[in-house]
Amino acid sequence: MSVLALKVGRCLLQNRLKDAHMTQQELANRMGITVQQINKYVRNRQKMSIEVAGNIAFILKCHVEDLYEWIEVGNNE
Repeated sequence: MSVLALKVGRCLLQNRLKDAHMTQQELANRMGITVQQINKYVRNRQKMSIEVAGNIAFILKCHVEDLYEWIEVGNNE
């Protein structure tokens, strides 16, 4: 039996910000966090918690799933 799963790939937050015509600084201000923290997400240095991702998705009017690339993996990974 083959098991199909997804793993989180690279962060697509910069693309979503561009789509929303918003800067990292503007998002940081709306979130009440530092632009440095937003930049950590954008540069894949840190993954967002589900709560942070949910709030960002709400602000950017997208789905949480739109914030990351999703990679299909089988039972070998």
